[in-house]
Amino acid sequence: MDELLGIITRSIIISGTATLLASTWSIPLAYKLSRGTSTGYVHSILEALVGIPTVLIGLLLYMILCSQCPLGFLGILYTPIAIVIGEAVLVTPLITAVSLYEITRISGRYGELALSLGASDRQVMEVVLKYSLPGIIGALLMGFSRAIGELGVALIVGGNIKGYTRVLTTAIALEVSRGEYEEAILLGLLLLLIVAVIAVGLRLIRGGKD
Repeated sequence: MDELLGIITRSIIISGTATLLASTWSIPLAYKLSRGTSTGYVHSILEALVGIPTVLIGLLLYMILCSQCPLGFLGILYTPIAIVIGEAVLVTPLITAVSLYEITRISGRYGELALSLGASDRQVMEVVLKYSLPGIIGALLMGFSRAIGELGVALIVGGNIKGYTRVLTTAIALEVSRGEYEEAILLGLLLLLIVAVIAVGLRLIRGGKD
């Protein structure tokens, strides 16, 4: 039981940290892109990047962090930090795309009005971000859901080390490889429960926004 609680807690902390880390550049990037004139093309590119295979991101990150690689001196391969970085990269296109859509929508409704009333660029940004907040929170929830359900990054750069880097998805893969299908199903149901709670939260946010 203690090990199971540790896996759940570790999964939530790692994925939550990765989501918050990605938000520090994804949301400013989304706002920056919303001020351009080609948001449609940019949004299409971001949506395409959302589908990048997680194993590819894990492989690329491994080739940067391994002992003989450019950033090998950091010694963070097979640590929770490596998983956080990988998941942050993974969810960046998703958070940026959803935030860009919401910020663009709000800018057309409130941003132009604020400009017509003589607001400064900073004031316009504050207004747009204020009214975009529910949509941005929704984007973060979607990013967290994507992060906690991924396997490739966590397995390749985390190493599935018991009590250290083992998370729900890697634990499920391990139990399946052992033939312990009941344990794998239990872990899968717990993961599904977490994702379902996020989906309900997202629905409530969207309902409140509408």
